[in-house]
Amino acid sequence: MPKYLENLIRTASYLVLLAAAPLLSCSSTVNVVATPAMPVEALPGETHLRNIQQLTHGGNNAEAYFSKSGRQLIFQRQEDLANGCDQEYIMNIDGTDMHRVSNGLGRTTCGYFYDNDKRILYSTTFEFDAACPVRPDMSKGYVWPLGRFEIYSALNNGTELTKLTDDKAYNAEATVSPDGKRIIFTSTRDGDIDLYSMHIDGSDVRRITSRIGYDGGAFYSPNGKQIVWRASYPVTAADSADYKNLLSQRLVRPAALELWVANADGSDPRQVTNIGGANFAPFFTRDGKQIIFTSNHLDPKGRNFDLFLVNVDGTGLQQITFDPDFDGFPMFSPDGKKLVWASNRNAKTRGETNVFIADWSK
Repeated sequence: MPKYLENLIRTASYLVLLAAAPLLSCSSTVNVVATPAMPVEALPGETHLRNIQQLTHGGNNAEAYFSKSGRQLIFQRQEDLANGCDQEYIMNIDGTDMHRVSNGLGRTTCGYFYDNDKRILYSTTFEFDAACPVRPDMSKGYVWPLGRFEIYSALNNGTELTKLTDDKAYNAEATVSPDGKRIIFTSTRDGDIDLYSMHIDGSDVRRITSRIGYDGGAFYSPNGKQIVWRASYPVTAADSADYKNLLSQRLVRPAALELWVANADGSDPRQVTNIGGANFAPFFTRDGKQIIFTSNHLDPKGRNFDLFLVNVDGTGLQQITFDPDFDGFPMFSPDGKKLVWASNRNAKTRGETNVFIADWSK
């Protein structure tokens, strides 16, 4: 099982004694002795990337997302590859001032800035278990767990932790609209794996997908009018039976994922990619005309993931990264001038994944 792909969906898990309270307090931030950003040469073919810098050094670091100012990143980090659990960290885009903003319990995932960077949100299951969630039984093949976790909001220093969802389902993969008014997220609250949106305070929850299958990892377009997400829909009766059987065990099989776009309310859904493999972590370019994403469709064994760029209508597919292992979770800075992503390049130990940033060249 590829260690790096576990980052795609981390079933967050945090336990607190005051789980029933609407307002929770988080432990103080924890600073990390960070190694300065290190220049890295672009690989042949990586013509869109200039001035590549490696921002983290060691551990498992992924899903780094820019603040609105473009000066900071929030990301999940597993320091101990053998026994650790993902926690949320913030750092400057040069790798300095790295510090933990979650409380160190359970597992977290999908951090995101909002409210002009004064607040963050992320998913966690600490309410249900202070320990790392048990990994799923891989005798069923490669599957992702859909553990119980909720979405929380906090100040950007980790304090004033406030619970936004409360249904003991899988509530994760949350991002915020450009105007800061709504959150889009993935949930199993109605028995399937669908996209939902809600007000920034957790009210006015609306289901925006309804097709049987997995819908997740959604982002808004820069103008807030569209969304892009990854989806896997059963095709045959056998596919449906397998999907429903795994779902009853809080599992999903992510081998086949394609990208879809729709209006922000879920209307007019349309498929963007139809290339096979696992295609995920889509993000719009600043002009909203293209989507950058992660894919293994060129590797018959499914182990090599790279970044690709495609037009919103599915045309013009082009490869962006060429590392022989893993490149994933791309995001453009708010001004479109920088790209951040996670990669196994330069790894010193097996399973090590780090955060990289580069100037984007069209």
